[in-house]
Amino acid sequence: MRVLLTGGGTAGHINPALAIAETILRNAPGSTVEFVGVAGGKEDELVPRAGYKLHHVKSSALQGKKGLGRFASLALAATSPYLPSTVSIIKKFKPDIVIGTGGYACWPIMAAAARMGIPTALHESNAHPGLAVRRLQSKVDRIWINFPETAAAFGNSPKVICVGNPILQDFSTVDRGEARAKLGIAPDQKLILSFGGSNGAEKVNQAVIDIMKTTVANDKQIIHLHASGKINYEDTNKLFIEAGLDGAENCILRPYIYDMPLQMAAADLVIARAGAMTLSELALMKKACVLIPSPNVAENHQFKNAKALADAGAAILVEEKDLPSGELTAAVRELLASDARRREQETKIASFAREDAGQRIWQDIVSLTGK
Repeated sequence: MRVLLTGGGTAGHINPALAIAETILRNAPGSTVEFVGVAGGKEDELVPRAGYKLHHVKSSALQGKKGLGRFASLALAATSPYLPSTVSIIKKFKPDIVIGTGGYACWPIMAAAARMGIPTALHESNAHPGLAVRRLQSKVDRIWINFPETAAAFGNSPKVICVGNPILQDFSTVDRGEARAKLGIAPDQKLILSFGGSNGAEKVNQAVIDIMKTTVANDKQIIHLHASGKINYEDTNKLFIEAGLDGAENCILRPYIYDMPLQMAAADLVIARAGAMTLSELALMKKACVLIPSPNVAENHQFKNAKALADAGAAILVEEKDLPSGELTAAVRELLASDARRREQETKIASFAREDAGQRIWQDIVSLTGK
């Protein structure tokens, strides 16, 4: 089978595509899988690192743009599926199916493939579909969703199937004890893992530095690993140094966490945004967590994601506007102090896991392609 996967901009769009690729190759080892993205996106880093070939198309985000910038993006969106550079990727590769996972990067190749009569499918991980997915819904053959309620956004079309979020196999196979041994974490130490998304989050970074300074640095029984995002790394590192944390061996700051399955497996507590892919990973790995939903997303969907878990006792929800008041620090201290509280969260968040998403997608790929 020959499969083109497209989507990007952030890890939230790329990771499900990588998980789908992994599932395809596990079920059909002789398959050829390649990716299509936009130059400068997170896909430039993550796709080659995973060992896949990456093609580039021209596309541009519309969100946040006004005036001439928005007009230029609209013009590119209208023409990009017809550009020779877009069409030639499809003609040369000859895919049996083209699969998109959202983000503006997926629009040109998906629209072109649908026009050329090639089987197409989209995966939408979030409760509220993104702009590219909404624009493509009438063109594609199938739409896979994570949340049952998302079907209403597509008019409850029969082409919509609820499958869950596909997760990389490492998230389900890595062992906690093995991970902690590999990372050199003692049995009596606690690991806090925190991140604000692949591009980072300034206010989350500031709050985490405060936790490191007031709660972690002087307690050698706690290790705290934080990913600031590459965009914010320089500014966050300055705060890190100003707080005197560069001399604290148990406080670790990185731009990005590439070995996330290993680190998450070892963690006792996770602080994160509330994107759908992150929540799926936390549920699969049964992790106690504090969620800080991004306020800068469509339909405030991260808050809705986080509230669903918090209402079920599966997470603690802290809004970004409440970070300066110390709510995050209080939540972290509460969970660190109570093994029973963390165990309770771990049990409850596990009920949100969907372990068969990848396999359900594979079965539908076979149905769509007849292969």
